[in-house]
Amino acid sequence: MNGRPRQSSYKLREGDVIEIDLVEEPGASFEPENIPLDIVYEDDRLAVINKPAGMVVHPGAGVSSGTLANAIAYHFDLAKQRPESAQVPERIEHRVGIVHRLDKATSGLIVVAKDVETQEALSAAFRERTVQKSYIALVHGSPREDSGTIDRPITRDRWHRTKMTTAANGRNALTLWKVKERFEKFTLLDVEIKTGRTHQIRVHLASINHPVVGDSVYNEGRDNSIANKDVRKAVEHLGRFFLHSAHLAFAHPKTGELMQFDQPLPTELKNLLKILADKTP
Repeated sequence: MNGRPRQSSYKLREGDVIEIDLVEEPGASFEPENIPLDIVYEDDRLAVINKPAGMVVHPGAGVSSGTLANAIAYHFDLAKQRPESAQVPERIEHRVGIVHRLDKATSGLIVVAKDVETQEALSAAFRERTVQKSYIALVHGSPREDSGTIDRPITRDRWHRTKMTTAANGRNALTLWKVKERFEKFTLLDVEIKTGRTHQIRVHLASINHPVVGDSVYNEGRDNSIANKDVRKAVEHLGRFFLHSAHLAFAHPKTGELMQFDQPLPTELKNLLKILADKTP
């Protein structure tokens, strides 16, 4: 309730935000699908994948196929490929293997587990904030400083339930950002998140008036008001927002070895940066 546990005697008040953890229906499963994957790293316990923009991570409301979960179910055959000591469910259940999320329009690195023990260990690492996750984002405007911290709680928007917003009664959220490159009226940022709230980077950057380019949900029409016609057209044709999971580092659940991965920007994002560089004096 409002980001904190409440006793059953608590009386609801107007404006309260209720959060619940939904338990999957026992036996619920999804179909493996032969969908190409860009596998950056793989061993007998886990894999790191370069997710393309446009791919949903797991099945949900209105989406039952074409997801990353469908793809890994096929490519890794979770019910068969496993170490002898690893417990794997007989059926491929929802979210098995999925340790963290990327938004549909976000590209880049995501780690998936091949067995329950590895999934639990990685999930614990994310909860305990021992996993390093950093992103590259292109934002509107030019921050005054070269780096900064955004420490603002995040909760669901009470008027638009598919959106998130910053609010005092939300869950704590911490984002660090640093300027990589400045363009005319745009800035490329390195962004590191210390928490994993829904839409965290998009919400936090919008809250400091530097929303992500291409993010029509949170940038309040800033894309449509881009003065340069060539840049505006390039953003319109991007078909996604400019947010990329570029760096991922964690301790391997089995060996303890530090695993570090870096993924360059996809071509469409590089092309937009080239256009901006050409238009910047």
